[in-house]
Amino acid sequence: MAEFALPKNSKIGKGKKFEAEGAPENKKDFHIYRWNPEGEDNPTIDTYEIDTDECGPMVLDALIKIKDEVDPSLTFRRSCREGICGSCAMNIDGTNTLACTKAIGDVKGDVKIYPLPHMKVVKDLVADMNKFYAQYESIKPWLNASHTPNANAERLQSPEDREKLDGLYECILCACCSTSCPSYWWNEDKYLGPAILLQAYRWLADSRDDADGERLEELEDPFKLYRCHTIMNCTNTCPKGLNPAKAIAEIKKLQIEKKG
Repeated sequence: MAEFALPKNSKIGKGKKFEAEGAPENKKDFHIYRWNPEGEDNPTIDTYEIDTDECGPMVLDALIKIKDEVDPSLTFRRSCREGICGSCAMNIDGTNTLACTKAIGDVKGDVKIYPLPHMKVVKDLVADMNKFYAQYESIKPWLNASHTPNANAERLQSPEDREKLDGLYECILCACCSTSCPSYWWNEDKYLGPAILLQAYRWLADSRDDADGERLEELEDPFKLYRCHTIMNCTNTCPKGLNPAKAIAEIKKLQIEKKG
């Protein structure tokens, strides 16, 4: 029988425990992944006891409380606190989501927090998004109307055509869907992943864009598009309630129509 083990420097050890002051009635333990690239130590899981009566309702509130009052070395991204920017995407209670919209009360038992899976870790809960953004740039996420006469004129859009963009433009590029996709884990150097393909379809569905041919040709590749196996993790985990799997299926339909 084959045996598989993580490299020694990847094994997660037991970290520090920070106990809450006094004896709070409503105490909750937060187990948080910690790793400092400047040291040589393996990653650890630090435990923080938090009095939830003295904390806001969201996981991000607890992280901010920990950083401000308990351990200033804790590192994570955050910005809007309203589920708009996507900065605080991380794995909470086994699911990729946004810390600012994940309620502490929705987690039964202790709260376990890790960085987004599969991506390289910059520090603690901060994932390296460089490759993800490079893939986003590769699909040319801007309006292309170069084939339209008088391209500098205003381009009108009917309410019906505008409605086709619903469920697409709301994507905040948090990468929760892509980093939950096994196909992306296995082929992230070639497969664009659910988030980027949803963005690609956003422009294919836009009636004001006239570069559909070029866009579809760019996606006609054994890996860029067709590594999707409709596992549906992407749709299940999206914190905005979007359906990347459906967008990918629509691109495949357009590819068939183009060939037909």
